[in-house]
Amino acid sequence: MTPLLLSAYTATTCLGRGLDATRSALREGRTGLAPCAFETVRLDTWVGEALAVDAEILPTALAQYDCRNNRLTQMGLQTDGFADCVREAIARYGRARVGVFLGTSTAGILQTELAYRHRDPATGALPDNFHYRTTHNSFSLAEFTRDYFRLEGMAMAISTACSSSAKVFAAAARQLELGTIDAAIVGGVDTLCLTTLYGFASLQLTSTQPCRPYDAERNGISIGEGAAFALLERTHQPASGSVLLLGTGESSDAYHMSSPHPEGLGAKLAMEAALRSAGLNTADIDYINLHGTSTPANDAAEGKAVAALFGNRVPCSSTKGATGHTLGAAGAVEAVICALTLTDGFLPGSPGTQNLDPAIPINYLKQGKPGTVRHALTNSFGFGGSNCSLILGVAS
Repeated sequence: MTPLLLSAYTATTCLGRGLDATRSALREGRTGLAPCAFETVRLDTWVGEALAVDAEILPTALAQYDCRNNRLTQMGLQTDGFADCVREAIARYGRARVGVFLGTSTAGILQTELAYRHRDPATGALPDNFHYRTTHNSFSLAEFTRDYFRLEGMAMAISTACSSSAKVFAAAARQLELGTIDAAIVGGVDTLCLTTLYGFASLQLTSTQPCRPYDAERNGISIGEGAAFALLERTHQPASGSVLLLGTGESSDAYHMSSPHPEGLGAKLAMEAALRSAGLNTADIDYINLHGTSTPANDAAEGKAVAALFGNRVPCSSTKGATGHTLGAAGAVEAVICALTLTDGFLPGSPGTQNLDPAIPINYLKQGKPGTVRHALTNSFGFGGSNCSLILGVAS
């Protein structure tokens, strides 16, 4: 594919709001996870809750979009000067030429959960102030973002579980290549809700401790929330140090509804496709941000795929020990972390991981360390075998 410029990017998670908070936590090896005290949830688990989301107020003109997910969306858009960069792109290209491609797994489902508490006791009707389309609907955050910037072009929401906001990079890249748009807002947002927390607990996938990716004693995920965005544009002569999207790879192994292929078939196919897309070899990759959810099956399968392609040469880590698993936002959050790795020369470690699984022969970093990274690969794998790998690089 033709390289695309990430002309702006930002991330907000339990590590804090924006790039400085994120890089500071990664350098310190600090986690944002804490025992779950969200809403009415009574589960023995740890979560990554972003701060001050409920205090965010949407503009009156966009009040119909009010829900936790869109409040976090607005927080993300207004961080690191991202919204100003988008407005500058709109001035350059026009409102019909900037696309919106956002991923989520549950969107504003919490709003529906709250609405059910206030059903009419006689009829069971939901309250009149509940609006499914602009809150719970998966397209809600894409529509909110388009209306927030008063855009007139294409907008798309992708909901493929935990690969959602990685796949939006691939979708936007295709439209930029076709010439249907000149710039794209890509990213993802997911927020905590009761359905997700109790749902993953019912699958016995949540841990009673902070998650420990690739640890021999790993036993489940820590659910987090986050918002991450990037602005993609074509570039002919990128400035030295600019971050570029170089390749995307997608696959679907369809092995099982909630378990990965045990040999990591889908993961391997996605990474190979990303390398082909970028015109790179395995020897060109300097760091891999693993999907690394901290479940026994996921880490073992992904580890096999990485070892088959890269051996134990490439430094790898999962940053979910810091952010928690932000589900539909994870792809974008971790793409931004890779961008920081490229620009800062620092490879993040894995908070919480103590004793590496000896059955997974990869070069896994428990602690962060300085290092020059020219090309970084990030993996995002979703339920049902929906897999996506992205390769980012830095311009010389």
